[in-house]
Amino acid sequence: MKLERLIGILSLLLQREKVTAPELAERFEVSRRTIQRDIEALCQAGIPLVTSQGAGGGISIMEGYRVDRTVLTAPEMQAILAGLRSLDSISGTHRYAQLMEKLSAGTSRLLPAGAHLLIDLSSWYKTTLTPKIECIQEAIAQHRTIRFTYFSPKGESMRTIEPYYLVFHWAAWYLWGWCLARQDFRLFKLNRMTQPSPTGFFTPRSAPQPDLEPERIFPVRYQVTARFTPSWRWRLVEEYGMDSFTVEEDGCLRFSGGFPDADSALSWILTFGEGAELLEPETLRQQLIDMLRCTLDRYEGKEA
Repeated sequence: MKLERLIGILSLLLQREKVTAPELAERFEVSRRTIQRDIEALCQAGIPLVTSQGAGGGISIMEGYRVDRTVLTAPEMQAILAGLRSLDSISGTHRYAQLMEKLSAGTSRLLPAGAHLLIDLSSWYKTTLTPKIECIQEAIAQHRTIRFTYFSPKGESMRTIEPYYLVFHWAAWYLWGWCLARQDFRLFKLNRMTQPSPTGFFTPRSAPQPDLEPERIFPVRYQVTARFTPSWRWRLVEEYGMDSFTVEEDGCLRFSGGFPDADSALSWILTFGEGAELLEPETLRQQLIDMLRCTLDRYEGKEA
């Protein structure tokens, strides 16, 4: 991509006194004419580049404008590398790692082999996730609307969206865009989306970044109190933290937490089997009793 190549060229020029056009063409696997256009683009962007001819000639940054490359420390370069590698985990390629290699040319001392920070942004649905992300990225770049089938607790629907941001949050991928049906910005979970495809073109509007505060996306409607056996301490710690429960005299755990709806609260409690008892609110406790009776009748062959 041109932007990646421009960044790579600039990085090399910051690290070395002078680079020849043939060397750049070979490194980035493009023609010398393309490199010349890239140098012109960098000059137009305000980077003062100088080209000298003859033996020892080449392309360099004008004296006095060079940035000290030590402005990036080894830990900072490692953090950049980890971030770029994480994008490869969902792109299905190694292009971001290759970009980092180009950016770090001549500075191997900043990138020791023992990288200790690994980030994987993929999921169990990697085979279907990567094509969705690539489709959405292309649509965002080309200002094209996306049409897809969406599955939510309210049912199945067809949506057409003006895409603006791909968001990785709450250990999942989302699309933030303007929904033509709702005439408002909405957040769509990629795993609930099927067969996304670009449709028409749109004129970008002023798009705010999504407000991802849990209280706004998942407003608490039920404050739940439940009692758990000690064997489930690890899961309460993992999902809600040590402050979410207190230890009673018999060793059982008294949990308190908020849920956006009855289904999410009840389904969560049921995953603990006999290790959990829902105490409050009474309305949810009664719903759980009715649900269990219905399930028991179904498995015993009785009519509900």
